[in-house]
Amino acid sequence: MGIAASGYGDFNMGIVKALIADETAATGIEYGLLASFLAMTLLGGFQVLANQVDDSFTDVSEKYEDAQ
Repeated sequence: MGIAASGYGDFNMGIVKALIADETAATGIEYGLLASFLAMTLLGGFQVLANQVDDSFTDVSEKYEDAQ
């Protein structure tokens, strides 16, 4: 980690400071939350689209049966 320890307490404080300054985990969590939000939005949109397509096919099927 590149921390020079002059004493046991200094080494621990250096690790704590390095962990606080490190934002890679926070960035990973943010990307994970963004990806999960996008996935939920897409799934909801696909569900609405699927219902509309199903209703369209049902209407066409009913009109076909009525025309015979």
